[in-house]
Amino acid sequence: MGEPEPEQIRLKCVRKEGFFTVPPEHRLGRCRSVKEFEKLNRIGEGTYGIVYRARDTHTDEIVALKKVRMDKEKDGVPISSLREITLLLRLRHPNIVELKEVVVGNHLESIFLVMGYCEQDLASLLENMPTPFSEAQVKCIVLQVLRGLQYLHRNFIIHSTNRTRCVGKRSECCCSADFGLARAYGIPVKPMTPKVVTLWYRAPELLLGTTTQTTSIDMWAVGCILAELLAHKPLLPGTSEIHQVDLIVQLLGTPSENIWPGFSQLPLASQYSLRKQPYNNLKHKFPWLSEAGLRLMNLLFMYDPKKRATAGDCLESSYFKEKPLPGTGARRPTLAARRHGPGRAARGPGRRAPTGRR
Repeated sequence: MGEPEPEQIRLKCVRKEGFFTVPPEHRLGRCRSVKEFEKLNRIGEGTYGIVYRARDTHTDEIVALKKVRMDKEKDGVPISSLREITLLLRLRHPNIVELKEVVVGNHLESIFLVMGYCEQDLASLLENMPTPFSEAQVKCIVLQVLRGLQYLHRNFIIHSTNRTRCVGKRSECCCSADFGLARAYGIPVKPMTPKVVTLWYRAPELLLGTTTQTTSIDMWAVGCILAELLAHKPLLPGTSEIHQVDLIVQLLGTPSENIWPGFSQLPLASQYSLRKQPYNNLKHKFPWLSEAGLRLMNLLFMYDPKKRATAGDCLESSYFKEKPLPGTGARRPTLAARRHGPGRAARGPGRRAPTGRR
């Protein structure tokens, strides 16, 4: 039997009363049909849609095919998907996942994004690697993440979901992916929901209820990614927002107005009873890390978002210019590897972080 005939599309006339039927040859507009792609296997689920590995039957290219989730929509394409499509169509950078085109199925709710395919994400690599990344490899990965973020920030875009599961790897190239929660911003900064970044990578100002987000929230997440790659386990694996704040205080000390002007005025600051902890424990967490490495990490973990390092600052860091140089040098055991022997390093309580998204 052949394929069933697609249902007719009837649209309301704008200039006169009544409806008209869209001719079959015009039903897809200028979009290709998803039938021109062979789905090979399901590879995951993004913030707002299922992702497949697929083959373009015209070019034989392997791509990622992301189905836009429409199950709860009554008024067309979800605003999150429109935002992702609009942003990705503007972006062209080696370290940003490429949106190649938008394709459609027979039904109005069947919309797919055709994107560059990444073999794995960093979280999956960390789960399956028998030994940790070398420090040289970590530098190479983080540099690529930083270049992608610098490009985004120069184009007034906040990624908002930066984490190891949102960094894809293809061949020797890493690229930021999953732009379902990305935001374009301007000056003055407009209020946004604070519950966007995955909990383990969420900056303290978000946890304390700020509604004015800047590129600094992406930079805090980079600090978490850097630490996770070096230690081969999540740095701040909180189980709730209260626990997350407490883990940050245990690591960096108790924030105050002296080091973070405006801290006490944040919407949720009065709701937390913070432990009194006067010390920064990053050096104890990473005793083998060089002074340049610790300096970079401390700049990424500044409590005050205005003092936090930018992507450009990080790219100029002397940490990336000292040995072992990025992508070269012998494998250096991480602290986790030293504690747990030459085999697989401990990863902490599970890899999937709670998102806390609305």
